[in-house]
Amino acid sequence: MGKTSLGILGYDSFHFAVANAERSRNFYLDTFDFAEIAKAGADLVARSGQTSFVVKAGEVVVVVSSAVRPEAKASRFLRKHPCGVMSLSFQVRDAEHAMKELDRRGATVLSDLFVDQRDGGVYKSFEIATPLGDLNYRFIERKEYPYFAPGFENVKQDPSIPTNKYGITSIDHVTSNMRTMAPFLFWLEHVMGMEPYWDVTFHTEDVAPEKGKGSGLKSKVMWDPESGIRFANNEPLKPYFNASQIAKFVEDNAGAGVQHAALLVPDLISVVRSLKNKGVRFLKTPGAYYDELPKILAERGVTNLAEPMDVLRELEILVDGRGDKYMLQIFLEDAALLYNEPQAGPFFFEIIQRVGHPGFGEGNFRALFEAIEREQQKQK
Repeated sequence: MGKTSLGILGYDSFHFAVANAERSRNFYLDTFDFAEIAKAGADLVARSGQTSFVVKAGEVVVVVSSAVRPEAKASRFLRKHPCGVMSLSFQVRDAEHAMKELDRRGATVLSDLFVDQRDGGVYKSFEIATPLGDLNYRFIERKEYPYFAPGFENVKQDPSIPTNKYGITSIDHVTSNMRTMAPFLFWLEHVMGMEPYWDVTFHTEDVAPEKGKGSGLKSKVMWDPESGIRFANNEPLKPYFNASQIAKFVEDNAGAGVQHAALLVPDLISVVRSLKNKGVRFLKTPGAYYDELPKILAERGVTNLAEPMDVLRELEILVDGRGDKYMLQIFLEDAALLYNEPQAGPFFFEIIQRVGHPGFGEGNFRALFEAIEREQQKQK
């Protein structure tokens, strides 16, 4: 017999705990052209001890919470961690079914099923603990529910406001870092019901400029074939285990957690140009990468690259693919670098454009790794 489906439909939302809500608001609304769709009502703020607002671009929904009292969930999270993702939510067809099935598989369910019925709609949700420490997963069922969540008020929007000007459509994948990923992979497979999708292992020791330097990672991607959601998972690789930027993330984050989320767009070049004009900084890519890129793409059978190589070099966009299917990707600096403030946290966004290629930029992992390490060296 096949395994019982949890009925996951896709990502629902990301919930961030931040110390500077206004800065986050400006980042999403002004820089990335998200639209504010909801905010915590006065009663919810009074009960929870935190203010929250909700923004959306395409199917990407982000909740940002900031504490106004020390007992708030955001405050408890920020006492242990820098700003970052404190919960990740999924849409499900039937929350009661998903809860019972997860409980049967050994998930640690944190509360009874929450149900709210109003204005002709129904909202159901529950949370489970994860091996990623203080980060929880939430499962949400909505049926004709006219609000984001109980206690939230809709924010009136001008119907003439266009869709996100960058064309952000959805979350392509979510990447988490941890010191050891075997327990999490086991949990994703046997509790969440996910399957292996892709993996890569490499180390930069062979190209380190000084003997005894370099670092590496093991990365394994798990996915839910029914919904298509994908989780990339990284751990450091010996030698120089603690020198790895994965280990540094875990140190800076005070534990395992979500390192980045990838935003899917249809035209990465125009997005990067526009964001750079707004002062957004991206991780640097060495010129040598572009010197070798035509040869690498030819070896992999990518002969239909539509984007000019000089433009990709100028904007420092990464390319990978096989057999005339390719992808373009770029990574923002993490929040701590972006704001020159360690407490802002090591989370960052990736932006990705896919031209038929479903992979994860295997050929770009080393370039990204080296770029992050160069930025880390600047901070020493």
